[in-house]
Amino acid sequence: MAPTHVALLRGINVGTAKRVAMADLRDLIEDLGYGDVRTLLNSGNVVFGGKGVVGRTAALRIEEALVARLGIASRVIVLSAAEVVTVIAANPLAAIATDPSRLIISVLAQPADRAKLLPLTRTDWAPERFAVGHRVGYVWCPNGILASRLSDAVGRVVGDAVTARNLATMMKIRSLFLPAKLRK
Repeated sequence: MAPTHVALLRGINVGTAKRVAMADLRDLIEDLGYGDVRTLLNSGNVVFGGKGVVGRTAALRIEEALVARLGIASRVIVLSAAEVVTVIAANPLAAIATDPSRLIISVLAQPADRAKLLPLTRTDWAPERFAVGHRVGYVWCPNGILASRLSDAVGRVVGDAVTARNLATMMKIRSLFLPAKLRK
């Protein structure tokens, strides 16, 4: 069985911009030679398999195919299944983030960009909270993402080199490849 990966597309099907049918997205990924392609929700979450997948290389291939085939430019970040599991398990805000729809996981295109996030940890964002993981920022938005100053700050610091999903979505993504008995 080929290793599993997850492609997270930035800004797909948000409002009226960058509209992509998930069937078209699945076909595009399959046409690139990847297998066992599944999408989750309508927001650019794709689970796929393939031997020799290298995150940034696969992301670039998908980005180029999106433009060539669908006329859509979108930053794509590819994580291995193991990275998704680690991001969820390593959540340092688990004790206070009681609503998984309000804990935002900002996934960085490059792990080195975490250095750009570190200064944000020195600001008091109360009632929001912020922590930095290996390749992610964890943003607790108790009053919702639309009211979040912190979420906006993360976007300003890293620009389009990040895409965000809430913890509830990340757990749903994980459920597409991890058997229930192994989920925590």
